Amino acid sequence: FYNFFSQLPDPAIENQGKEYIRPILDKYAAVCVRCPGYGTRANTVLLIDSEGNVTFTERTMINEDVNQWKTSTYEFKLHT
Repeated sequence: FYNFFSQLPDPAIENQGKEYIRPILDKYAAVCVRCPGYGTRANTVLLIDSEGNVTFTERTMINEDVNQWKTSTYEFKLHT
């Protein structure tokens, strides 16, 4: 299992505009961003097992309300 979150924050982002980016980096590198005028409106997870079975799950905010989310899941098999 690859741990994507161990790669955050991205060193390339940290090195660009250090004085500006450091104070806001934690907010914008989070899995769920909540800042005035900017934020996460969807989260997506894509799982693929060794047999080519795929599960795609996405959570999408409804009407820009942080308390209302729709979750959709699709499952299929990769063709080789």
